[in-house]
Amino acid sequence: MLTKEELKRYSRHILLSEVGIEGQQKLKSASVLVVGLGGLGSPLAMYLAASGIGTLGLVDFDVVDHSNLQRQIIHRTSDKGQLKIESAKQTLNAINPEVNVVLHNERLTSDNALEILKHYDLVADGTDNFQTRYLVNDACVLLGIPNVFASVYKFEGQASVFATKEGPCYRCIYPSPPEPGTVPTCAEAGILGVLPGIMGTIQATEVVKLILNKGNALIGRLLLYNALDMAFSEIKLPKDPNCALCGDHPTIKELIDYDVFCGVNNEKSEITDTPNPIEQNSWKIEPNELSKILNDKDLFLLDVREPYEYEIASIKGSILIPSEQISNHLDRLPKNKTIVVLCHHSGRSKKVVNYLIGKGFNEVRFLLGGIDRYALEIDHTLERY
Repeated sequence: MLTKEELKRYSRHILLSEVGIEGQQKLKSASVLVVGLGGLGSPLAMYLAASGIGTLGLVDFDVVDHSNLQRQIIHRTSDKGQLKIESAKQTLNAINPEVNVVLHNERLTSDNALEILKHYDLVADGTDNFQTRYLVNDACVLLGIPNVFASVYKFEGQASVFATKEGPCYRCIYPSPPEPGTVPTCAEAGILGVLPGIMGTIQATEVVKLILNKGNALIGRLLLYNALDMAFSEIKLPKDPNCALCGDHPTIKELIDYDVFCGVNNEKSEITDTPNPIEQNSWKIEPNELSKILNDKDLFLLDVREPYEYEIASIKGSILIPSEQISNHLDRLPKNKTIVVLCHHSGRSKKVVNYLIGKGFNEVRFLLGGIDRYALEIDHTLERY
C-alpha cells in the first residue's frame, strides 16, 4: 500500500491512467540494479529514485574525482575522493528517502555477478568497458533478468533492452568484442557532458515501462542518438538463433573470464598469442618499477598526452611530445636509452610504443595504467583527472 506521503509525492504519476495507484505500487515493489555510477548511472539512478522504485541497488568501486563532475551529476564537488556509491546514496536519499538504496562496493566479476544480480528484477547497465558489458549481459541471460543497456561515445549514444525471452541479447548484436585499444575511452576521446544524461534518462524510461508493462520497450530495437545533429534513428535487432549464449544451441552456459575474452591484460591472464609486440610482458613497465628507476641517467620518460593534460599533472623529468606529433619528432628520441612512454591510462602509450618498435627503437616500454595509476599507487601528490 502507498502511504499518504507517497500518494502526494507520486500524485503526477497516479494521474496517468497508464500508471495509477496500481502502477505506482508496482514501482514500489520493484528492485533494480544499476551497474556503474558514472555518466549513465547518475541520471538513471536519480530518476529511478524519484520515480519511486522500491529497492535500488548500486554497483561501483571507484571514487569521485574532478573529471567526473562534467557529466556525473549525482556527485558534487565536495564528494571528491569519496566512494561513488556513498556519494550517490546521499544524493538519492535526498531526492527520495522512501527508496531502499543497497550498496555493492565491489568490482562486478564472474565470481560475484550471479549472486548480486539474482536479487533484482531488472538490471540497468551503465558501464563503460566491454568486459563488464559482456559480463552483465551473460549474467542477465543466465538468470532470465532483462538488461536495460546504453552506451555513449563523444556525441553519440545507443540504447536497447537485452536478455528478454522474446528479444536478442548483447551477444546477438556483438558476438565478439572489438580489438583492444581500437575504441577510445571517454578519458582518451572526450565526451559531451549532457550526452550520458540523455541516454541515462532513456534507460530510466525503459526500466519504468518494463515494470509497468506499458508501451513499446526497446526490445529488438537499437535506438541511436546523434547530439550534433539532434537526430534519433533506429535499427531492428532480431534475435540470433546461432547466438552462443541465447540461441537455439547455446555453448556458453556459465560466466567466463571476460578479460581474456576481450583481450585485456591483467595480473591473472596475459595475452601472449597476439602478433602485436606491445602485448608481451617485455614491453610494459609497472608503476612501482618505474618509481625505482626515475633517476636513472639511461631513462628517457616520454609523455604523449596533450599539453593541457601535462599541465594538470606530470612526472618530474618527463618530456612532452603529444602522440599525434611523435612521427615529426623522432630525432628527439634517443636510441641509446630506455624510453618509457606514458599517457593517461595506457591506450595512447601502447600505440606509440608499437610505432616506435616499428621504427627501430628496441628499448621502449609503456607505463601500465598510465599516469593515473601512477598517481593512485605511487605519487599521491599528482592530480588525478
